[in-house]
Amino acid sequence: MTTTPAAHRGTDRGSITAFAAVTVLGLLAFLGLVTDGGLVLAARVHASGQAEEAARDGARRIDLGPLRRGGPARLRPAEAQSAAQYYLRAAGADGDATATADTVTVTVRRTQPMQLLTLVGISSLTVTATASAHPVETGRA
Repeated sequence: MTTTPAAHRGTDRGSITAFAAVTVLGLLAFLGLVTDGGLVLAARVHASGQAEEAARDGARRIDLGPLRRGGPARLRPAEAQSAAQYYLRAAGADGDATATADTVTVTVRRTQPMQLLTLVGISSLTVTATASAHPVETGRA
């Protein structure tokens, strides 16, 4: 039977403490990724919803003249862009809208503060979502 000298026993205890510290830090980092990753995903879904709704609101601004003459549905671009931007402001969203006679495109940006990843120096992430909408012809057979 061999015995471990006292000097080696202290080293063994220190290595277990270091292992435990590294394991706890790894678990905290994983928990941070899961928690804050979920928050970022939710922010992206919310931004996407706002962009889609703003684009749809803009796409309702149809120029009725060509439509009444049997032509295709066309947008009034200035009104469509203005309506989409108004929707964004009313929703408290940061974003931009552009419009042509055929399409309204909206981009929304959201900054999501981090909860646990601030421990490793990541205080926030910015997510972006873009959506487009086209005028819809209704009531045609």
